[in-house]
Amino acid sequence: MKRIMIVLTVTAMCLNACYMRVPKQPAVAGRPASIGIIGDTADVTTPVKGGVALIGGGGNVDGAFQWMIERSGGGDVVVLTASGNGGYNSDIDSLGKVNSVETLNITSRELANNDTVANIIRNAEMLFIAGGDQSRYMNQWRGTKVNDAINYLLQEKKVPVGGTSAGCAILSGFYYSGEGGSAVSDSVLANPYDSLVKVYNNDFLHAPYLRDVISDQHYLKRGREGRHVTFMSRIIKDQGIFPRGIAPDEKTAVCIDEAGMAKVFGVSKAYFILTDSLKKPELCDPGQPLQWNHNGQALKVYEIPASASGNGSFRVTDFDAATASGGAWYWWWVENGQLKKKAI
Repeated sequence: MKRIMIVLTVTAMCLNACYMRVPKQPAVAGRPASIGIIGDTADVTTPVKGGVALIGGGGNVDGAFQWMIERSGGGDVVVLTASGNGGYNSDIDSLGKVNSVETLNITSRELANNDTVANIIRNAEMLFIAGGDQSRYMNQWRGTKVNDAINYLLQEKKVPVGGTSAGCAILSGFYYSGEGGSAVSDSVLANPYDSLVKVYNNDFLHAPYLRDVISDQHYLKRGREGRHVTFMSRIIKDQGIFPRGIAPDEKTAVCIDEAGMAKVFGVSKAYFILTDSLKKPELCDPGQPLQWNHNGQALKVYEIPASASGNGSFRVTDFDAATASGGAWYWWWVENGQLKKKAI
């Protein structure tokens, strides 16, 4: 597959604010990168059902973890991080019966190309990618055996795979790399070519149904709607591809089953954004405020409020508006660098 990179202008790094410094933890003997395991190290095989959980950061979503655990058949769970955060082991273990939960702290390309590390991932019945800084994941994991192992779980073994914050960012086909800083909506709406934003196109992870999707996280909490729309406008301008958007707020998860049906777990809201090939941005140029108006109907957006047990329904296989339920439709548009919204 040809790799394509879009350089967008913004201030990057989606997730520095949720990056946690924790004490260095000892490795588990014979298991490179492992910083802790609960349960049995002997591999088991359980019946699994595929699925993807996109979590918006800011705290755990117990319902999303339970959804993944159920789909794992109680097998082996692997957590990936590059920041030494081993706290998910006990969190996940407390929410359902599994054979084991292990965290791998993969901080170099050498570890990411280690056969034992890759095999631990391949043997998992559930995978979770922690938050932190997605540019580390991209730079340290992309094009390695770990990259291949994650895609094996997504595409062939078809186990539930989730990610929060940075981990969520890299699960969509288009992904914002967060190199150099954190993009701010006002800045990038005023100049879509602000020099710090980079968006990449399907050169890393290949989750089912997310090839043409770009996600964003911490959505309402950090006011990221404007930057998300800006990313989408640049993909259209530079690639001629009309992407779709999925964006959970903090403590909120979009869980997509093996058939491509999504529902929303947690405490806030999630958004599904539809572009229209007949409605390109009117103005998306360096140094100029974004204009994407189309008489106040540039983007059609479905907002689903979350619940602890999962609310709403949205078909991400084709983003068919007629199949959506449990939420409300809005028009979004950008007028002279200002994002505006209205209910439909």
